Amino acid sequence: MKTAYDKNKFYELFTQLISVMSRPPSDTPDIPEIEHILIEICEVLRISKAVTRLYRSLQEEAEGGGETLCARNTSEECRQVHRIRIVTKFMTVATITAYIAVDQPPLTEEEFAFVDLLMRTTVTYLSRNRLKDVTIQLAYYDDQGFRNSRLFMSELMVRSNKGQLGGMISVNYNLRHFSLVNQQYGRNAGDEILKNHFKGFEKVIGETGLVCRLGGDNFVTIFDADKLDDVLAYLTEARVTFESDGGGSAAIHCSAGVFCIPENIKITDPGDILGKIIAAFRVAQNGNTRIIYYDDDLVKKKEAAMRIQEMFPLALKNEEFRVFFQPKVNIFTGKVCGAEALCRWFKDGRIVPPFEFIPILEQNNDICKLDFYMLEHVCKQMRQWLDKGRKVVRISVNMSRRHMTDESLLDRILGIIDRYSIPHELIEIELTETTTDVGFTDLKRVVSGLSEANICTSIDDFGMGFSSLNLIRGIPWNVLKVDRSFLPVTESDSDNVNNIMFKYVVGMSKEIGLECVVEGVETEKHLDILKENGCELAQGFLFDKPIPVEEFESRLDSDFRYKVDY
Repeated sequence: MKTAYDKNKFYELFTQLISVMSRPPSDTPDIPEIEHILIEICEVLRISKAVTRLYRSLQEEAEGGGETLCARNTSEECRQVHRIRIVTKFMTVATITAYIAVDQPPLTEEEFAFVDLLMRTTVTYLSRNRLKDVTIQLAYYDDQGFRNSRLFMSELMVRSNKGQLGGMISVNYNLRHFSLVNQQYGRNAGDEILKNHFKGFEKVIGETGLVCRLGGDNFVTIFDADKLDDVLAYLTEARVTFESDGGGSAAIHCSAGVFCIPENIKITDPGDILGKIIAAFRVAQNGNTRIIYYDDDLVKKKEAAMRIQEMFPLALKNEEFRVFFQPKVNIFTGKVCGAEALCRWFKDGRIVPPFEFIPILEQNNDICKLDFYMLEHVCKQMRQWLDKGRKVVRISVNMSRRHMTDESLLDRILGIIDRYSIPHELIEIELTETTTDVGFTDLKRVVSGLSEANICTSIDDFGMGFSSLNLIRGIPWNVLKVDRSFLPVTESDSDNVNNIMFKYVVGMSKEIGLECVVEGVETEKHLDILKENGCELAQGFLFDKPIPVEEFESRLDSDFRYKVDY
């Protein structure tokens, strides 16, 4: 039984410990080096066991979690002689407990002082290191444990400085329609699917790759070029399994912006690369192509988009947007029975084609401002027709899917219509089938409210979305506008699948009481197919392109009839 200690030996070892612990952060030693010195000091001070516990929070301490470290643990039967607990200003907790063998006499006052000094020194060091870890965690990880954009930017600079960035691939991607995944499988399963998709992506890019989360279901990544094909395949569709809420699997699809980093690149601002992949991603997110590569043309398109967005407020104020009307025609009588209001932008002596500005305005709420502008001008024009006793037909006005989450939408639509005292049955609101993206519930609320106000609603571009039958089954539409994709392209298509589908779409709409209008009617063959299937209403270049108000008025005033017999 050891009952004395070597004071000089303690001083020597303690000096070594302080020296090691005081090294600059870049030279911080491995924990085993410190543990070795601590074990020697414990032997000098007759400490049989020393246990340190580290907790990230007070809650983790209360729940019995945390991390346990044993600097020394002999096989002797021990009793506790001292315990220290420290709570940092960041509410992390560290405790350290010292034991001696039961057959040892109590520590002397001097020994106890040395043990206390050793324990406080050790716990302070460990707390400092843990605080550093917590700081790193807060700086580079989000609240769900995903690496964040700050870490991504830092890694770009590190790799650039090392000359390792050139030739790599960087991608910004998100999980498409992930809100629907949460609705279908539940929030717990959704969180698990998100994490498992992330883990699967990490396996695809390998150890040299890095993926971080920007927020929500939006991620950025960098990886070696030879992984690109596998990455694109994974982003196109990945089957992700989960165990929450009974378990199962979900097919996850992504939109992505891709930037192939040039060789020998040297960056000064990592935001430049992030900006490129985000720019490409936004094009992919708002377009029909889900994987977009960044290039110089994309820069030009982005600059053009910025110009459109800059010009739009003044153009709206100056009423540069005009209403054109494309007639809807009864194909058996040739009479105009309605029209769709379409926007044309007159700028500096030219007409800006809709495809140059509509997709850009749809990227934010500018499209909503234009929609209300169009409805206002349609109602103003119809009021003039009514006041002059002219013939008036039902006019349809498009509303973007971006309106759907606006709780005041119904009041705003009715407010404009009633301001001009337009009979509700003369207005039709067109909503595109792609509104499934924003949620069935919002769409049903809007359409039902319009129906109660006796305002006609139509589902536009039927056949282009993902859940066509679900949309017409549960929502009280009045009109179904069939997309031109159902119509044949060449003479040889007359007996193809499109015609079969078209036949049953028209038949279905009649059976459930929907008015059926076919868009994109351009040839006599198209007209024949409509007649064969008993579809009365058509819209397209065979009859008229969108025309100015004066021409449309002449069609109505003269009881004009289009040629329908060829």
